[in-house]
Parts: sequence; C-alpha cells; structure tokens
Amino acid sequence: MKTLKLLNYAFDQWQPGEGNLTEIASAIDGSPVALTGSGGLDFGGMLRHARDVGGPALRKLTFHERARIIKGLGLAIMARKEELYELNYQTGATRKDGWIDIEGGAGTLFSFSSKGRRELPDAHVLLDGAVEPLSKGGSFVGQHIYSPLQGAAVHINAFNFPVWGMLEKLAPTLLAGMPAIVKPASATAYLCEAAVRVMTESGLLPPGSLQLIVGGVGDLFDHLTGQDVVSFTGSASTALKLRSHPTVQRESVKFIAEQDSLNASLLGPDAAPGAPEFELFVKEVVTEMTVKAGQKCTAIRRAMAPAEHLDAVEAAIRDRLVATKVGDPRDKESRMGALVSLGQRDDVRSQIAKLTASGARIVAGNPDATPGVSGGAFMEPILLRSDDPWANGAVHDVEAFGPVSTVMPYRDLADAIALANRGMGSLALSLFTHSPEAAREFIQGAAAYHGRMLVLNRDNAAESTGHGSPLPVLVHGGPGRAGGSEEMGGIRGVKHYMQRTAIQSTPAMIAAISEQYIPGGPKHEIAQHPFRRRMAELEIGDTLKTKSRTVTLEDIEHFAHFTGDTFYAHMDDEAAKASPIFEGRVAHGYLILSFAAGLFVDPDPGPVLANTGLKNLRFLTPLYPGDSMRVELTVRSKSLKSEDTGVVRWAVEVFNQKDEMVATYDLLTENVP
Repeated sequence: MKTLKLLNYAFDQWQPGEGNLTEIASAIDGSPVALTGSGGLDFGGMLRHARDVGGPALRKLTFHERARIIKGLGLAIMARKEELYELNYQTGATRKDGWIDIEGGAGTLFSFSSKGRRELPDAHVLLDGAVEPLSKGGSFVGQHIYSPLQGAAVHINAFNFPVWGMLEKLAPTLLAGMPAIVKPASATAYLCEAAVRVMTESGLLPPGSLQLIVGGVGDLFDHLTGQDVVSFTGSASTALKLRSHPTVQRESVKFIAEQDSLNASLLGPDAAPGAPEFELFVKEVVTEMTVKAGQKCTAIRRAMAPAEHLDAVEAAIRDRLVATKVGDPRDKESRMGALVSLGQRDDVRSQIAKLTASGARIVAGNPDATPGVSGGAFMEPILLRSDDPWANGAVHDVEAFGPVSTVMPYRDLADAIALANRGMGSLALSLFTHSPEAAREFIQGAAAYHGRMLVLNRDNAAESTGHGSPLPVLVHGGPGRAGGSEEMGGIRGVKHYMQRTAIQSTPAMIAAISEQYIPGGPKHEIAQHPFRRRMAELEIGDTLKTKSRTVTLEDIEHFAHFTGDTFYAHMDDEAAKASPIFEGRVAHGYLILSFAAGLFVDPDPGPVLANTGLKNLRFLTPLYPGDSMRVELTVRSKSLKSEDTGVVRWAVEVFNQKDEMVATYDLLTENVP
C-alpha cells in the first residue's frame, strides 16, 4: 500500500507535522505504512481553541442535543467501516479483532447516546441527589449539581485499540459538554487518524470540539489548567511520568489513568475436568491469549486452578494453543495475527525471560519462533507454568503484553483470594464456578482489588461477553497497579468531565438554575390537562391540581378484600392504635397511589402512551378514614428516548385536607415527542 502521510487536526484544519517524521511500519511485513509527526503545532493554542471555541459551542447544547451528535458519529463510523477494516490489518489484527475495535467503538457511541437521552434531562446541568433542606420554613435549601468543566480533555490512548480506545473516552467527554484533544499511540495512529477524518467529515461536530495530535505532545502539558482533564491509557511508568508533571501537580489537573494490569482468571474449586465450567475456563484463557495477539489491557495474565487440576488445565490449554493458526491477519484461516511491531515483540520476549528467570517454565509455544509473514511481528502464543506462585513473584509483577499467560495452582479459596489480590490491582477478573457459596466467598474477599469481576458458568456462558470485554455501561478501570481510576460506566463516566457543585438558595432559584422542577420550586398551573400535550409542548413546572376525594372506611375495606392485603393497620382499629405510628386504621399506601392516578389520569388516547414506572416513592403522613386527598402533578424533567417516543418525569405530590403531604413520588410516562 502507498505510504500515508498523517496529518494533525488542529484549529478545525488538517495540518502536517514539520521537521523529521517518524515512519510507522506494518505489523504484517515491516513495510512502511505511514509517516507521522506533530512538529510545528501550537499546542498551547490548541488548548485555547478547545476552551474558547469548542467548550462554549458544546455547552450551548443540552445533553440530548449532544447525545444526538454522538449517535450520528457512530452512524458515520459504521457507514465507512470497511475503510477502517483495511487499515486495521496493518496493525496485525484480524477482522474479528478489528470488529471489537471499530464496530465496538461505534457501539460505545450508540450506548452513550442512548444513556444520555434516557437518563439525562434535556437541560444543561445534572442534578446529583435530592434537595437538602437547610431551613425550617423551606425557603433555604441545598442541591448538588454537575456542570461541564470549562477546559479541554486531553486523551492519550494506547496502540492496541486505536478506534475503540479513542471513542470510549470521547463519548462521555462530548456528552458532558467538554471538547477533546486526542493523542493516539504512534504505532497505530494511522487508524485513529482515519476514524477522526470520518467524524470530522460528518459535519456533526461543533468547531473546536475535537482536535488530533498524531505525533508527540510537545509542551502541551505546560499549558494545562485546573479546568482540564487528562485521560491516559498505557504503561504505569508513563502514567507516573505524566502524573508527576509540574503543571499537573501545581494546577491539580484531574488525571484519569488506565494502566498495567496482571488480570487473573480462576477455575472454581467445584469445576473439575469434565464440568462445563472447566471447558469454559480453558476456552476463555485461550481466547484472551490470542485475541489481538494478547495485546489487551484486560487479557488474562494469571490463570489459577485448584492444585489437583493444574495438570489437566495445562494440557487442555496447550492442546488448544497448538491448534491455533498464527499468520497473516488478512487470511481467513488465521486465528491470531501479529503483534503491533517488532519492538513490541522484542519487549514481550524480554518480559518472558524475566518470568522464566523467576522460576516459571514454558510449557507451550516457542518465544523465538517466527511464524507468519517474513518481516512481520508474529510470535507463537506462550503458556508458562509456575508451581510455586508465592515463590515466583514475577508472575504477579511482570506483564508480558502479548499472547502470554501463566497457569498456577491454589490450595483453597483463601489462598486463591490472596493470589488474585497479590496482583495489587487489576482491571478485570473472572471466576468459573457453579457454586454460589464459592462465588460469594471469593468475590467478597477479592472485590476491593479488582475493577470488574465476571462469574461465568453454564447458565450465562451463551450470553456472556467474556472476561476481556469492557462494556460502556460498566466501569472500566481498577485500583492500585491498574491506575486507580475509572472510565465509562454509563453516566458515571460522563461525570468525570464535570464539576460537582453544592448550590444553596431558594427552591425557585435552584429550579431556574437546573432547568428542572425541584420540590418547593415554582409551579405553573395550566387549564388544559397536561396529558393532552405533546412532550415538546410541556414546560418544566407545568402543574395540574386535581379536585379532592374523600377516602372512606368502605374504600379501605373493599381495597383490602379485593387485593388480599388485610394487614392489621388497615383492618384492626385497636391494633393500629396500639402501634407507635398510627392513631387508628389507615388507608393502604397502594390505595392512595391508585386513587391518586384516578384523580390525575386523563383516560382518552393521546400524547401520553404509557405509565412506565414510579421512582422515589415515600409515604409521609397517614391517611385516615374520612380524610380527603388531592394531587398536584408537575412536569419535573423531559428526556427524548427515541425519534418516536420520549419520557416525561412528573413530580406527584399527594396532600390531605390539611395540606399535609401524604405521599410523593416521581411518575414516568412514555410520550409522543
């Protein structure tokens, strides 16, 4: 293929790097793929452009508007995925490997777009928790909110997933309302650059919201401020160097790190040879060794089994590895491609040497063998064995970032927990067991050391995404050696790019600031029933105040017999009076909810399509026979679920004849937008 000359994307323009450029070689045969460099870029100016142009443009949009942009970017990637697959092969990855990176990256955009539209308001700030009362009369309250940081997010990504690794950071960043400067690893920068081209050519991104550096970052870090965020994926040594930068330290720059991790997988004590969990364990270890040639931050580096089953585990894994064809990733028969570069292969070999020097021994594969295409960075998958993992400390400290794993024995679950935790922090751990007791003991003993834990068995294997697949709805990160940070995790990941602030004021002022109704905030009583209005026609604070209904003893008894709920507080006056809570018989809580619906529901077909649930239900004051109840139904917030439906969250407040609040909850309805 023709050697590509990669360009940086700065100030909304494509710009070549000046001076000497770095050659990027093909992982398949060592031929040149691209030239890259970032000399001559104004790195401080790029940060200013992100802050002054990209930030305001993104913050002007609501969460929903940003979510729709993110979905559009995912569609653009999918529409041009074949261009990316062709470049993907040059990284040494098979098409299956590329599917995880390219289509998995687009899927992450879709997931964050959906979460944003479903879980975030169509507003500019996010409420965090309930209103905190600060005064007796209710005129002075507190509310935590999240608002976008007003700096730039600097994303420094690893070589192994040049598309997904970029998009899993970019999706929550853009959804939060923060611009990004992306710096991919040089070894696969050509694939990242191609994906950025797809997104910029979509025309969806506001000016300044995305910039790209395809070479070194120069003096970029010198210009960071406390409003900026650095999100890093790579080695612990590089993370430490960047964390220690004087500007990062002085300005308290938020630093998110996902780094080295000696992830473990454990064969449960109940999973003897022949058990489904045994076969699943062996298959998963081999998969994690060979997908992306083992170049995954979540790959299984330590495979642990009961001592009495270790020989069987070793033999089963070895047999599968021997049958794994290593070769040109463009060949459909190849099950494992190449490492990303000859330098990476040399590094893996040197780490294997450290493991064997510590006492582990190679039981499958030859690290010096050179399968595949001449000149390519191919190597056989290597299985090591450590019979005394407590004496061979390197198996818990040295990561060979390639198709390498070590099997080791454990004596009992206590020993297994200690061995798993000896890794001093990991991104992912998997346990193969059908025993709930074993799972409970192990997870409770090891969870503090691991960011994500999978318990896999015969019941969920068919639908499981496997040990090594980070998911956008779950956190990706881990304690200790793994970096001590988190990414993704749905809306949790969005909050990394926002500031939490405690606001103190009147309910009306906080409602105005947040663009959402809060208890005590202003209500706008409307004449037309709100269920007759489309979602776009509803305003925050629009309120329906219903007529009153008296609840009789006959109502309570009928409800009790009709539903079967004859709890003493509803049926036995003396027993109810004897309780420390009631003055006599009371109405059922669910009777109150039912009567409330009867008071506020409009029965005719219309923009409200369905009641989809209740949240935050609380019963505050008992309702006695002869009391009356009325409802105030207020639009709290709105969320666009899809192009055809939206969700309105209503604040429902039930009052008695004394205007005491009897019950409160949020009602969710699906509406026509």
